[in-house]
Amino acid sequence: MPDLLHVENVSKHYGGVAALKSASFSLWTGEVHALMGENGAGKSTLAKIIAGSVKADSGAIQVDGRAVAITSPLDAQRSGTGMIYQELDLFPHLTVGENIVVGNLQYRERNFVRFGEIDAFCRPFLDQVGLHRSARTIAAELSIGQMQLLAIARALSMNARILLMDEPTSSLFDDSAERLFGLIADLKQHGVSVVYVSHKMSEIFRISDRITVMRDGETIGTRKTSETNADEIIRMMVGRELKAGGRKDRKRSSEVLLSVTGLKTSKLKNVSFDLHRGEVLGIAGLVGSGRSELGAALFGVDQRESGIISLRGNPVAPHSPRHAIRLGIGLVPEDRKLQGLMMQMSVLENSTLGVLGRLQSFGFLRSSREAAEAQPLFRELALKYSSEDACVSSLSGGNQQKVLLAKCLMASPEVLFLDDPTRGIDVGAKEDIYLIIDKLASAGKGVIFVSSELPELLRCCDRILVMREGSAAAIFDGANATQEQIMASAAIGEGASG
Repeated sequence: MPDLLHVENVSKHYGGVAALKSASFSLWTGEVHALMGENGAGKSTLAKIIAGSVKADSGAIQVDGRAVAITSPLDAQRSGTGMIYQELDLFPHLTVGENIVVGNLQYRERNFVRFGEIDAFCRPFLDQVGLHRSARTIAAELSIGQMQLLAIARALSMNARILLMDEPTSSLFDDSAERLFGLIADLKQHGVSVVYVSHKMSEIFRISDRITVMRDGETIGTRKTSETNADEIIRMMVGRELKAGGRKDRKRSSEVLLSVTGLKTSKLKNVSFDLHRGEVLGIAGLVGSGRSELGAALFGVDQRESGIISLRGNPVAPHSPRHAIRLGIGLVPEDRKLQGLMMQMSVLENSTLGVLGRLQSFGFLRSSREAAEAQPLFRELALKYSSEDACVSSLSGGNQQKVLLAKCLMASPEVLFLDDPTRGIDVGAKEDIYLIIDKLASAGKGVIFVSSELPELLRCCDRILVMREGSAAAIFDGANATQEQIMASAAIGEGASG
């Protein structure tokens, strides 16, 4: 089959670090081609070069057998290429419609903005992805999952023949992911080719035709999906056998560490649950169900309207993140780039940002003490970095997530709210984070673990609380629950207590 897209010997360096080393890749018409590798393998860099947002140092790109020079996203759009980025490139202060039409060659610009025309242009694509919001909604008002749907709608509106998707389901619950898979199948039927970057093996083996694996910036090999298996792909990704840990058999303590009764905020309605010492409590739910909003309420970001929060048997009312940290509550937010990390600051600076008060003397930061406190935590988290002074934006997604965990753990919280902590990271880094969660629970911490992936909730959690429309719909015992039960409860409110 002739190649629609052919990439040959592409290299890219950042300073003295090689992100890509003579990487090659090909894509057929109407194919879903998965691009896999550990964080830092170079797959996102390769996708960004094809999409024109990063310029290669060397190499060649052909579309339909003709050499093309892609030096900008506009060049890529002209060649029929669109991309959905893992770190969403939306304008938060513009409307949904404005985000779709800005720089879009398929939309005819006028001297004056005509909102009715923008609405009419955007509506079919918003409906196609299942984003049931007005085109005049400000993008910042959307949840991270809804923003991801907006990015997909924008790419579809550009009439691309080649669609690059970088971790497109990382913030989508199963219902939205199913809609995306249906879209991809429909696009294939219309001759659109999809380059699908993901760490989720179940997705890859379900929707892809071929899989190309990258490691350390190089192309390791390509396999037909029907002729390989997960074990072979993982060996190609990591260069070794990776032993996945099983479900931990924990005995739940009788001590209630955190108790929430009738919690109500502007986004939550009558939420009640207990978190025991040494327990991992999972939070499941569809996009917009209130999962992240629960963390915002406990961490003092969203103000409580009514209800009681008790910590170690004492009523508390977190009114700010600073206050929540002093009480012993920590939060790892859903979006590490926008909500968690200072991307232009160093690894060490990000890690200690929340505890500077205890690291200073007479108003001066004691750098030696800062490093001494952070280094054991870096070792425990298996954080990979070139230097403590390295900019956190230079790290892979998995290691950025570990820096965010370090920032939270530096304050030694007793209750940790982890909001989708494995979003967009590879299988090896996920196992590292699962191990960290197990250690925290074994040390007597209470962990609240939000995830869009039901298998990891079933793997890690003692109980699973299902959120629906801002309320607690059901709670299940983690050892006996099934994905079908959780999905039914999330979608229509049917469930059991446990």
